[in-house]
Amino acid sequence: MFQSLIDVILPVFLVIGAGYATTRAGYFQQNHIDGIMRFTQGFAVPCLLFSAISHLDLKASFDPRLLASFYSGALICFTLGVFGARFLFNRDWEDAVAIGFCCLFSNSVLLGLPITERAYGAGNLTGNYAIIAFHSPFCYGVGITAMEAVRSRGRGGRHMVRAVLTAMFRNVLILAIALGFIVNLTGLQLFGAAEQALSLITRTALPGALFALGGVLVQYKPEGDMKTILFVCALSLMAHPAFVWLFGKGFGLPQDLFRSGVLNASMAPGFNAYIFANMYGRAKRVAASSVLIATGSSILTVWFWLFILG
Repeated sequence: MFQSLIDVILPVFLVIGAGYATTRAGYFQQNHIDGIMRFTQGFAVPCLLFSAISHLDLKASFDPRLLASFYSGALICFTLGVFGARFLFNRDWEDAVAIGFCCLFSNSVLLGLPITERAYGAGNLTGNYAIIAFHSPFCYGVGITAMEAVRSRGRGGRHMVRAVLTAMFRNVLILAIALGFIVNLTGLQLFGAAEQALSLITRTALPGALFALGGVLVQYKPEGDMKTILFVCALSLMAHPAFVWLFGKGFGLPQDLFRSGVLNASMAPGFNAYIFANMYGRAKRVAASSVLIATGSSILTVWFWLFILG
């Protein structure tokens, strides 16, 4: 399995490392990296998701056993993260929700897609796209609902519902996924030149986003809160895929969907974990440091899960 580290995992992290090293050396300034991240996260990745969802065979893709396995594990880890932060590390409830969100949001796009593709081929991404289609709506729905419930104590349910819907439908990833479903279900098709242009854009999405992720990580240093950060890493990198493994085996998932579920669950917290913390101004240092340390640690933990998956 050492070859899997070389062939599958290392190229992905070399792209992240290139972004980190060139930004650290000053060849790219932070505003350059912010521009690449804005392009990929705000345009290229949404185009990729729109294209993928619009062409999915929905009947074959959305196996409820896969979604139940992955999101049950995610919800358990969110709950453990919230209550662990509150009662093990004495964080207030708002901090605890932000920390729980770090345990909930796997980096299924920037890491899950390229690693699964390199491990099992482009034809085995059906499960990945099914998970991604619900990922942002589910995770933001859970996180925002929990945070607004904590913050809206005494202000009534209407305020909470409005805050949840406003935050979700400002998210460009959710909008791109929704448009993809509309195109898929209505049978609409882009004309030839537009389809080719979309293809050109989507090819830039993952390498550009990985490079920008490396550049963004230069800003963050793991300072303090180390026990909390390691707690987040353990839930994200080991507990979540273990839960998906157990549920997937119990539900009898087909092998390709089972692999996609476990691998996606084993990814480090996505940059959205920091975006969520920053949106509410809570536990930002823990979120940033968790993304940094878990992303580095996942070189070894993803190798472990690839070995287990065989």
